[in-house]
Amino acid sequence: QVQLVESGGASVQAGGSLKLYCVASGDTYRSDCMGWFRQIPGKEREGVAAFRSAARVYADSVKGRFTITKGRARNTLELHMHSLKHEDTAMYYCAAVRLQCLGDALDTTTYTDWGQGTQVTVSS
Repeated sequence: QVQLVESGGASVQAGGSLKLYCVASGDTYRSDCMGWFRQIPGKEREGVAAFRSAARVYADSVKGRFTITKGRARNTLELHMHSLKHEDTAMYYCAAVRLQCLGDALDTTTYTDWGQGTQVTVSS
């Protein structure tokens, strides 16, 4: 099993920028899909941005503001966030699928491995 650890969450002003990082440790595996999800208490976890192989997919709410990228180190993933809004406030999770990615890359049910999350708070 691979462990995923997120970092970079912080409190920022609306309009600001932030970078989130995800590092995978343990066994190395091929992931067709890796992505970022977020969750607000009382709401379902939702997809933010993901890779399906080399293709990037984004939720409409973050398109043009967030960029998902693979880090320079092995098994790393980043989320570059700009023009942050109050509604971006959430716990952000990194996720990966162990084998073939068969589902929607922005659907939580597609994924098998999850990090513990990092909190992003945007002041309005």
